[in-house]
Amino acid sequence: MDKRILALVMVVMALAVSVSVSAQDAITPPSADDFQLVEIASGFARPLYVTGAGDGSGRLFVVEQYGAIQILQDGQRVDQPFLDIADRLTSRGNEQGLLGLAFHPNYAENGYFYVNYSAEDDGDTIVARYNVSADDPNVADPASEVILLRVDQPFENHNGGHLQFGPDGYLYIGLGDGGSQGDPYGNGQNTRALLGKLLRIDVDGGDPYGIPADNPFADGVGGAPEVWAYGLRNPWRFTFDRETGDLYVGDVGQNTYEEVNFVPAGVGGVNFGWNIYEGMHPYSGGTLPADAVLPFAEYMHNEGVSVTGGYVYRGGLVPELQGIYLFSDFGSGRLWYAYPDAAGNWQSAILMRSTNQAISSFGEDDDGELYITSFTGSVLRFE
Repeated sequence: MDKRILALVMVVMALAVSVSVSAQDAITPPSADDFQLVEIASGFARPLYVTGAGDGSGRLFVVEQYGAIQILQDGQRVDQPFLDIADRLTSRGNEQGLLGLAFHPNYAENGYFYVNYSAEDDGDTIVARYNVSADDPNVADPASEVILLRVDQPFENHNGGHLQFGPDGYLYIGLGDGGSQGDPYGNGQNTRALLGKLLRIDVDGGDPYGIPADNPFADGVGGAPEVWAYGLRNPWRFTFDRETGDLYVGDVGQNTYEEVNFVPAGVGGVNFGWNIYEGMHPYSGGTLPADAVLPFAEYMHNEGVSVTGGYVYRGGLVPELQGIYLFSDFGSGRLWYAYPDAAGNWQSAILMRSTNQAISSFGEDDDGELYITSFTGSVLRFE
């Protein structure tokens, strides 16, 4: 490895985040010798996410950008898609399509799941609820769609698209700044805009949704009620540590830096700094608010060009990864690790210089085992 690059990665990525980080028991830095990436299925069309349903079935659901959700059951792909809404969306832009999937925490009882896709007519972001069919647990009812949210997208890129239920039972929605370059409409710092944000809604508390009372702008004063955090460019995958509830957000950079952000469990109203800052560095020339949260990890574009946010590993197959956050880069296929040490300081470095995969997303099954989807068509598991 180039010593200059190694020094840059180790120094920059070890910087502390400006919110408190809980110290944890001593962790031994992982090695690439601790695990292998095993392909468990292939032949998918631009897979962007994989997840379990939380229903105890052991099934995996694979999101394809072109509009289908496929099922892996007992290691085999089910012949019929779980859902196919290709006729309702556009994937004309490289960052459009079916982008997100989240199962309701009570999916086993109510059969509800939620998707994020780009509308066929104008590319707007649609967040919608669907039901599993009454007759077959492997088939959803396409006629059951209930649109919760529609957000105007001025450009074809920076759609975000990830959905995840937090430990509080609320649905979190990641939206990019609207696209083009440099956030031309200033959405990132505009708390009244839904773009450039992490949204938080109560899918059980209203029609079509409610606003959690502790959202930072729940009363509509000072910002849109749905906004939970802001100052994001294109949050490509955010996740909650299933043990601590802490939030990790990968945010795709502009000219030079890719970043990963950390927020302790339950903390809302966080400003991640875009477009005043790109990563830890001034971008637009504005003044960064004193309470803005800078990333705990960043890397330059000589190491990758599009961060893929990951997970804190909480599975059982690879004990050496327990408590460690893993993330990657879509362009370079590199894999990084990060964790706060016993003193609460972030430690981070490259774990694999190349996975030989175009890592479009990480995913977890119901047991916390970790997977990746490769844009070329494969699903792989950490073993």
